[in-house]
Amino acid sequence: MAVVLEKLAKWAIPIGTAIGGVQLAMYDGEFWTESPPKPYLPKLILFSPLHFLVQGGHRAVIFDRIQGVKQQSIGEGTHFLVPWLQRAVVFDVRTKPRNISTTTGSKDMQMVSLTLRVLHRPEISHLPSIYQNLGMDYDERVLPSIGNEVLKSIVAQFDAGELITQREVVSSRIREDLVKRAMEFNIQLEDVSIVCCLLLALFCTFAFVSMTQDTLSGPGIIDAILTDTGYYLIQTHMTFGKDFTNAVEQKQIAQQEAERAKFIVEKAEQEKLASIIRAEGDAQAAELISQALEKAGEGLIEFRRIEASKDIASTLAQAKNVTYLPSSGGKNGGSNILLNVSA
Repeated sequence: MAVVLEKLAKWAIPIGTAIGGVQLAMYDGEFWTESPPKPYLPKLILFSPLHFLVQGGHRAVIFDRIQGVKQQSIGEGTHFLVPWLQRAVVFDVRTKPRNISTTTGSKDMQMVSLTLRVLHRPEISHLPSIYQNLGMDYDERVLPSIGNEVLKSIVAQFDAGELITQREVVSSRIREDLVKRAMEFNIQLEDVSIVCCLLLALFCTFAFVSMTQDTLSGPGIIDAILTDTGYYLIQTHMTFGKDFTNAVEQKQIAQQEAERAKFIVEKAEQEKLASIIRAEGDAQAAELISQALEKAGEGLIEFRRIEASKDIASTLAQAKNVTYLPSSGGKNGGSNILLNVSA
């Protein structure tokens, strides 16, 4: 019996040291990153990992060798576990940024290159499911694929011009669809913004920022649109290439020529109507004059002649150089008229 106990004591320390080293490697990676590891031997032997620490902004998931992944998220602080049977998997649940880039075709078959910036974090209540189905690199597995899928599907519904003139609609559609797709994988998106849009030779930069109305007149800000999420979609940069500018100018010239031709047609139609109205008026006037001549004979003509003579005499009387107005020399003759005698 004494021999057996002696042999057990002989192998107990090496076996305990090996088990403690394996556990420490699983639960405390700092042990193997320090060089040399010899100062940790007393710790390794005396303090096998019976607990673990969850830092601020992190959550943990417990993996049990018998029961598997426990469906519970462990909060911040110090927690205990069963040595060897259990180990803790710590997740960073703080919001992290990520850029998603893709190149796709618009509705009118123009190539568009978009860069999307998202702020994401995992759903804390679904961390066990994320670990089981996706692993620690869940964002690398999910966000690029769903980002490209959503961008391609949304951009294909708009032509090149609408991507600029309806940019707030495009951004809103992208955000809504991307948030829905991310929720299917238990990933929450805090913010989605288009940071770069390359359309042929057109460069645009947009960014979602949270600010007040008073700060929207700063340098570099071209346009600002308040979204329903409380963020301002800020257009910070826009430059046009030569080809794109020429195309826009030609389109504007064509539109102006079309408007001009439309105006000329409308003007001709109005002039035609005016000519018809004048002709109808002249015809009615001639008819009325003929009827008056039939009734009054030459009396109407004499009356018109007297009115004309009166107007002529009145005009000549106001002239400084005219002092003598001879008679018309009609059948009955007439007296001569002196003008401006008082002068």
